[in-house]
Amino acid sequence: MATSELPGKHESDLLDGNLEHSHQQGSHSHPHVHSEASLRQIVNRLSRIEGHIRGIKSMVQESRPCPDVLIQVAAVRGALDRVARIILDEHLTQCIARAANAGDIQTEIEELKSALDRFLL
Repeated sequence: MATSELPGKHESDLLDGNLEHSHQQGSHSHPHVHSEASLRQIVNRLSRIEGHIRGIKSMVQESRPCPDVLIQVAAVRGALDRVARIILDEHLTQCIARAANAGDIQTEIEELKSALDRFLL
């Protein structure tokens, strides 16, 4: 759900309250509306991760010891996993619930299973 992955959306749009996006998978498309606070939390975490990755790149360019670099890579992995958990939690509590209320739960579950298959590789 990084802002660069949302077609036509920019971080400033998301932070200014333009919080709706649609699934682009297959022919199924329905709106997802998330709270500004939730999107801000995710975008802020991703921005910190982005800075951390730049730091790791600098470490490699400076020929810092491999164990030190690997420790930082592990920290980024952990941070990305935490972002993924936030996104999954929001999807389950918001998007899946909304789809269930709209009577479209099966499609939503299939999309989630497909995404999890790719995520858990």
